[in-house]
This record gives sequence, C-alpha cells and structure tokens, in this order.
Amino acid sequence: MEDVELLFRSATELASMVRLGECSARELVAASLHRIDALQPTINAFTHIAYDSAIANADAIAPGDDRPFAGVPIAIKDNRPVAGMPLTIGSDLFGDYVAERDSFLVRRLRRAGFVIVGKTALSEMAILPTTETRRFGPTRNPWGLDRTPGGSSGGSAAAVAAGMVPVAHGNDGGGSIRIPASCCGLVGLKAARGRISVGPESGQSFFGADGVFTRRVADTAAVLDVIAGYEPGDANWAPPPPATYSELAQGEPGGLRIALAFTPPIEAELDPICEQGARDAATLLESLGHKVEEAEPPWAETGLLQDFTRTFGPLVSMETLVGGLLRGREVTEGDVEPLTWAMWTRARSQGTLTYLAAQSRLESVARSIVTFLEPYDALLTPALARRPVPIGDIHGLGPHPWDEYHRSGPFTPYTAIINVTGLPAIAVPLYQGDDGLPLAVQLVGPPAREEVVLALATQLEEAHPWAQRRPPELAT
Repeated sequence: MEDVELLFRSATELASMVRLGECSARELVAASLHRIDALQPTINAFTHIAYDSAIANADAIAPGDDRPFAGVPIAIKDNRPVAGMPLTIGSDLFGDYVAERDSFLVRRLRRAGFVIVGKTALSEMAILPTTETRRFGPTRNPWGLDRTPGGSSGGSAAAVAAGMVPVAHGNDGGGSIRIPASCCGLVGLKAARGRISVGPESGQSFFGADGVFTRRVADTAAVLDVIAGYEPGDANWAPPPPATYSELAQGEPGGLRIALAFTPPIEAELDPICEQGARDAATLLESLGHKVEEAEPPWAETGLLQDFTRTFGPLVSMETLVGGLLRGREVTEGDVEPLTWAMWTRARSQGTLTYLAAQSRLESVARSIVTFLEPYDALLTPALARRPVPIGDIHGLGPHPWDEYHRSGPFTPYTAIINVTGLPAIAVPLYQGDDGLPLAVQLVGPPAREEVVLALATQLEEAHPWAQRRPPELAT
C-alpha cells in the first residue's frame, strides 16, 4: 500500500489495522516519518521530529493491542510539554529547554496508544492566527504554499492536511484550532470550557481548550473520548456526557432550531465567498430537516477586542515569564518577537483592577450571548471573514506590532467570542472556493454539549463529504 494513501486513512481505521496485524505500528510510524522528511522542507510544519523515540515506541506495540489508537502517529503542538522533547512555544526565549514530564493531555494520548512523532509549529506564544515565527520561519498551507495555514496551531493543521500524520494536537484560546482547521480543510473542535484538563502546569483556563485536527468527525469524537475528563487538582470541569462522544456523534440530532449570524463581533468586512459558504450550509441544514433563521447575537459594540486584549495579554505574558524563568534570567527585548514584547510590557504596566474589570465585562458579555442563544439548539456562522491570508500579511515581526495584532481581528472575527462564552464550537470544512482553498463554517453548541455540534457535523459530512479531498500539489 502506498504510504501516502495509508496516512490519509482515518485514525480509527489505522488503529484497527494495527490491532488486526494488517499493518504494523512500526510500518505506520515509519511511513509518517518518511512523509514528514519529504515535506518538511516545503511545509515547515514541525519544530522537532522524534525519530528514535517514535520508532522505539512503535516497536513496543504488537498486533492485538486493544487500545483505541495503538500505533497511530500523532504530532503535539509545541506549547504542551512532552517528556524528553523540546518545548519552545515558538520562541527563541526558551532556548534548548527540554520538558521533563508529560502534560495530562499528552499522558492520556500515550495511554490511548498514540505514538508521538514530533512537535509542531505555532505563532510565538500562540498569539496570532498565522504561523510564521522568527525562530522557525513560516509554516505554509498545503492547499496554497503562499498562504497561511492559520494559527496559532498552524503546524499541526498543515501536518494533517499534507498527510504527514492522520491526527495532530492543537489548542484554542481565541480560535487557534478552528482557524487553522478552516484554512486547511480539516475538522477542528473547540471543546467546552472545563472539558479537557490543562494540568499539571496550568490552572483553570477561561479562554483555552485543547483538541485535535482530523479529516473526519468520527475521529474527532473518538479522540475527545480519550482526552476529556477530570484530572487531579482541576478547579472546575464540565459535566460528563450521557454516552461516549463516538456514540453521540452518530446519533440522530432530530430537527433543530439553528441561528444563523453574519454580523461579526468586531469590525470586519465579510468576504462574499465566506458569506455564501454559510448560506449554503444553512440551506443544506434545512434540507436535513433543521430550521435555520437569521439572528443578531448581542456581541457587536461590546468593546470585545479591548477587553479580550486586556485579559489575553497577561495570559500570553505568563508564558513569557516562564520562558525567562527557565533560562534563569530577566526577559529582554531581544529574546522575543516585537509583538510578544509589546504584550509583555503592556501586561506588566497594566493595573490589577483593569485586568479584573475587563474579565468581569467579558463574563457579562458571555452571559448575555448564552442567554440570547438559549432558544436555539445551535449557532451557525462563517468560520472566517477572509480567505486564508498570504504569508507575510499578518505576523509579529514588524516595527508596529500592535498594528499586526489588530489586523488579525478582521481575518478571524467569529472565533474569539466563542472562547469568551465557553461554548463548544466546531469548524466544518464543507466546501472549496473557486480559488482552490478550503471554505469552512462554524457551528456553536449549547453549554457543555459537544455532542450537538458533533452530530450536526456528522450529518453534514455524510451529506457533503470532504475527507477524500487532497491538496493538489501534494497528492503524491
């Protein structure tokens, strides 16, 4: 079997092949490493490739292993610790630091049988919705090498889209799973707040949620079954679902009432292609028996961007502080990119009351949005307001870093507000534009109800399949 075709199969199918002895874990992992070697010079998706440990771990997996993902290669975004591998968060600041232990998430993935083949690129400190750092250079979109794969989890999305791995880890603090999934034609779920532990290094996260990139909804649901749930010391956690997500994703959702929203939460011009994608998705949902009606959620003119920055900036700066502590010295301007330094200096000068007031206002905005959406079963929006932007269009390296930051908002206005609400949301890669680039929509579910968006996404995938699409330049 061709290595390329093997790696485009579903993760659950690959695990079954290993279990039945149709393919060894070593063969599967070696195929992944070979594909990474072939495409890394072009795509630049990885910051570290774990040749020796990946093969050694694969050799320890025998036929009959009943773990759900035994032998399946996976890549981890380079902002979560993996024991024995570098942890850089995309920055020079972290130098050659190597993590001593796994995060809870990584530990769960290993226990499920995944084999970690490397770490993937992100924007420095996961700030921007593009992936082009000073330390590692730009990561390129397999669907258009002059375009961004999105960010901050752009390396992981590019790796899956290019067939380097069948599944890759990402996380989402303002859209950092949904944005790259949309740019690269993948399924990208942001789980509900408290669904997946961020320990042991971090406390509870108001904005962030970990997850994965896949080509199929069923794979996303199956991995969520592995990584979701309480870990010791978690301050808050989402209530468990009534059944496995794999089962719930295949369930019949019934006729749902779905809100369709186009007005962005921040000032942005909506590309007609992106608008049409959402309208076509609404028509498809109606053909499946759902009722879709346009609505105006109360998120415009809320001061969202300013308050988001006042709270997101200090969170980013905690990563900067950690990087300095690991190097044993004070952070200096030369250690980080201009945008990171600008956020670091502003966060250190910002008063505590300013931070707390912004947090309180965001919680109030979240409450009003969730209350508004209560009569609906789901919300549908465009995933992005613009097509995947060219490499070099948005980065943190220029002389005016705040301009770079503010340019990112009109590209991705529909994602960060969902992090503020804590609601689950999924990017669904339904279409392909006339420009050849993927075109996705966003589905948002009720509080702690990932199964709603998973079941809807499954319906859409069955009605309009996307998993067999391949970036034409990388088809072989």
